[in-house]
Amino acid sequence: MAIVKPFAAVRPVPQLAEKVAALPYDVMNSQEARDYVAGNPYSFMRIDRAEVNLPPETDLYSQQVYETAATRLHDQRREGVYLQDPVPYYYVYRQQMGEQVQTGIVACASVDDYQNNVIKRHELTLAKKEDDRCNHVDFLNANTGPIFLTYHAKPEIDQIVARTMEKAPIYDFTGGGARQTCWVMDLQEDIGLLETAFAQVSSLYIADGHHRCASALRVARKRRVQHPDYTGEEAFNYFLCVLFPDDHLSILDYNRVVADLNGLTPEQFLGKVGEQFILENLPGQPTRITEKHTFGFYMGGKWRLLRAKPGSFNQSDLVAQLDVSILQDNLLAPILNIGDPRTDKRIDFVGGIRGLEELVRRVDGGMAAAFAMCPTDLQDLMAIADSGRIMPPKSTWFEPKLLSGLFIHPLG
Repeated sequence: MAIVKPFAAVRPVPQLAEKVAALPYDVMNSQEARDYVAGNPYSFMRIDRAEVNLPPETDLYSQQVYETAATRLHDQRREGVYLQDPVPYYYVYRQQMGEQVQTGIVACASVDDYQNNVIKRHELTLAKKEDDRCNHVDFLNANTGPIFLTYHAKPEIDQIVARTMEKAPIYDFTGGGARQTCWVMDLQEDIGLLETAFAQVSSLYIADGHHRCASALRVARKRRVQHPDYTGEEAFNYFLCVLFPDDHLSILDYNRVVADLNGLTPEQFLGKVGEQFILENLPGQPTRITEKHTFGFYMGGKWRLLRAKPGSFNQSDLVAQLDVSILQDNLLAPILNIGDPRTDKRIDFVGGIRGLEELVRRVDGGMAAAFAMCPTDLQDLMAIADSGRIMPPKSTWFEPKLLSGLFIHPLG
């Protein structure tokens, strides 16, 4: 059963919350991060991506970067940019982006639950990215980027959250493309009820933040070696998360663009694609793809629809029937020779929040072709995680993104 604990958050003073709160560190490159923080000394991106405070030629993974991040957080805490709550609380975090509204609980989850598969993953991680976040957490002695978890919705948890939202919020502003509203759950009775309710939840699922989760475990293991008399209650045994019920979430499409056609002419490429897919011409640009096993395809200034032929994939296999698998197994790997999309430089990925217009822009700007995906189903994600299997990389894109800097979990 899941261990979900309250904690005494370090968080920005209300009048600076909007300036502090920042998009996650991994949704932009270093130059975009520099542009993002321009004119805002409080942006948490200056801590999450501390190279923005240093010369552009600085090695992104140098010790200087992590030391700069730690110094900046320490200095801003001393200057009164942040406060720390006196006792452990849960926090309620609501995000509204258009019609999409999701309300979650900011808390701490157990690294042992992650290690023992109570917290279930669906993606592999890259060692270099793990190393980066390990160093970041270690130098700051804190979790700063919340891990996005989900769980099968429970009415008793919803009721506790609803009571907390009857009070005045501590933060309420628009940033990161969404309205961000937060409350403190400070009634001890509700805190106890919520901890008990989560103890009845059999599984939690990582929606986003696999590298941060793996890094939290690595830091905890390191601290346990340094403190062989640890009890398991120390803060380093837990990591910062926001837990959303599954019925609040929506997955967007995660689209693909490729740099070349692997030496094929457009006609040769279309001929090979036609062996596994039914091709249909489209009169114009689709708004989005909503039918499973169907793909939008843009090449040479023209949109087409690709439908996976019956029998071209294993419908009964949880992973093989995913659209991201069908495209990878039947087109990207055998035709374009893109075997590992995590490392192949000939493919790039475009989150659905950017719209299909971004695919057109990328192809018209020099890429060879683009593929618009039907969004992965959240229940497929949970079923695959339950089975202990892994989804192909870049299978899901969640919006709105959790902002960093609103809640920090000190490790000691």
